[in-house]
Amino acid sequence: MVSIDKAAHNWSAQDASEPVQYPVNEAVSGPSFDFNLRQIYLAVRRNSIWLAAIVVAFVVLGVAITMLITPKYTTSAKVMVEQTSPEIIKGGDVNPEADNWDADRFLQTQLDIIRSKALAIRVVRQAKLANDSRFYQALGADIPDTVQAGVRQQTVAVRERQATDLLLKALSTNLPMNSRVVEIGFTTRSANFSAQLANAYADAYIDNNLSRKFDSSLYARQFLQDQLEQTRTRLETSERDLNRYSRAAGLIRLAGQGEAKGEESALSVTNDALVQLNTAASAATSDRIAAEDGWKTIANQPVLSISQVISNAAVQSLLTQKAQLEGQLADEKARHLDDYPSVRSLKAQIAGVNSRIDTTGQSIKRSVYLEYQAALEKEQSLKAQVAGLRTDALTEQDRGVQYNLLKRVADTNRALYDALLERYNQINASAGSSSNNVSLIDRAEVPQVPSSPNLLFNSMLSLVLGLLVGAAFVYLRELLDDRIREPGDVEQKLGLPLLGLIPTSPSDDVNMDLVAPKSMIYEAYHSLVTNLQYVSAEGLPSVLAVTSSGEGEGKSTTSWAIAADLARLGKNVLLIDADLRRPSLHRKLNTPDQRGLTDVLIGQASLNDVLVSSGAANLTYLTALPIPPDPTILLGGANLGRLIVEARRRFDVIIVDCPPLLGLSDTPSIARHVDGLLFMVDASGFHRGAVKAALRRLALIKAHVYGVVLSKFDPKSSGGDYGYYAYNYYSYGNTELPRS
Repeated sequence: MVSIDKAAHNWSAQDASEPVQYPVNEAVSGPSFDFNLRQIYLAVRRNSIWLAAIVVAFVVLGVAITMLITPKYTTSAKVMVEQTSPEIIKGGDVNPEADNWDADRFLQTQLDIIRSKALAIRVVRQAKLANDSRFYQALGADIPDTVQAGVRQQTVAVRERQATDLLLKALSTNLPMNSRVVEIGFTTRSANFSAQLANAYADAYIDNNLSRKFDSSLYARQFLQDQLEQTRTRLETSERDLNRYSRAAGLIRLAGQGEAKGEESALSVTNDALVQLNTAASAATSDRIAAEDGWKTIANQPVLSISQVISNAAVQSLLTQKAQLEGQLADEKARHLDDYPSVRSLKAQIAGVNSRIDTTGQSIKRSVYLEYQAALEKEQSLKAQVAGLRTDALTEQDRGVQYNLLKRVADTNRALYDALLERYNQINASAGSSSNNVSLIDRAEVPQVPSSPNLLFNSMLSLVLGLLVGAAFVYLRELLDDRIREPGDVEQKLGLPLLGLIPTSPSDDVNMDLVAPKSMIYEAYHSLVTNLQYVSAEGLPSVLAVTSSGEGEGKSTTSWAIAADLARLGKNVLLIDADLRRPSLHRKLNTPDQRGLTDVLIGQASLNDVLVSSGAANLTYLTALPIPPDPTILLGGANLGRLIVEARRRFDVIIVDCPPLLGLSDTPSIARHVDGLLFMVDASGFHRGAVKAALRRLALIKAHVYGVVLSKFDPKSSGGDYGYYAYNYYSYGNTELPRS
């Protein structure tokens, strides 16, 4: 048999050993409103009247507001802002121009100046707007009282501040990208006044820019003049201090020459003398070392082994004479004896020559020694003088530190004075010759048509707002609406499988449809029974309870239809009416005095005593009579469990018709003794959260809900392909029903 719903089809297609499980707590998670074009279409179709009403209301309201709005006129003047202005005199501009890389910041600064309150006050005062009634009328403000004689200045200032605020509110500036042309615009109720304000503002901005340059130059000249006077005084003082200290320290100040002209140095006699003496001492030391080395070389040497003696002319003459005398002596000794007078005379002469040679050599050695002594004394003398001058130079150097400090102060003051004087001369020469870097490009013209309101734009905006508000309304309405209109809403909003879809009866007699084999109601309940055979691993549950969130949702009819269909399939079925508050089964049997479930629960009857035969094969009834005063106590007692256990042994299937869940504790008490529950939902009603609340209550007691039966389903009004399919499916073969 073909399944009714996609979910029901998936359910029936599962293997009996692995049933699909749907926990009850998933039912209370809330509906999901995923982006689905079909759902959006159906939601819009269901709320089309509301949506159309909202859109029409917004459009009408937008048009009405547009017609009531006072027309306003917008116009603008264009000024060009150059980043640099030509310098008439080099260095005469005291305002540094912005660098090229800083152009954006410069232009933004100019926009801030245009929007400044100072410039607005300037325009108000120049155009006398604070006392102009046309100004207030053009800007839609209340006209203040006319200025009276003797009014305090504070009142005038307050009025100027009010006019300034109004002017700034009406002002608009625009700087297009990659452009230096700024648009200064105004929007007022008067076309002429908009143009006048724009032109006046542009002129004021240009004049203000030039005035700022002149004012900054004036301030700079006054500032430089004051600084020059102070610097001149400091320079004179520092020069006097430097001269006074130079005189006291004995330092002579010398001006630089040539390339060093302009620089100044101090002449120190002590330093120069120290340098010269130090040089002489170094030379004396060198001489002393040389003399000392010469003396030490000959000090212990024989006279004739000294080079200075041998090289001496007198010594060489004596040595020659000695050689001659020795030659003569040798000749005489060859002819005479030693005692011979000539021999003794020659020996005496040779001895005299040797004596003179020795005397001369000793004189030469002594002269070398004396040279050494002289060099030593000279070295010691010069070193003593250097030591004395060094002490004087160090003392003078200490005085030079203070001199350098005073000189540095004087040089700094002189450099500062020269720089200030040069800058003052530049600014003083360029005063009044500043050029303006802001120029007027286009003056504002009187607009011919109002800029607002724009009827077409406002109408389109109202239409868009209406669509947005309508879409939000539809979304919220669908989100808060828990009505189950079609089978797909069961799993989407409740998280439970759809086991049965019971359409509305085309006739007035539902009972006739239940027994008519070809009726839609009959086929729907038969499909429900077929699906129930696959809800668990064991197949058809032994004890099945039928309940709903409220009354009138088809619990009793569904319970009777399931029981009757199962009986026709050969199952031994017991139908129990467990609604002890508003029982209905006894009315079907037309036995108002029949004993029933209440007698069994209070122990006054057994199960056999209260069973009622339906007249059909395999179907037995158990009514809820008599109505007890407190059904909660009876259903919560132990006798109900014993009754269910006994009925399980005697019947194949037990169908329990339970009371509604909300506000009552009867069904939770019954749910403890059954295998599972079948939850009924009225597709034609608006539940306002009742279904979710009921399912949450079942989740708290951990009751097992097999699925949902959607009753009173109207295929034509449900919308979508499913409604068309369901209606044609249930009406297939029924020639008495009209085809859709």
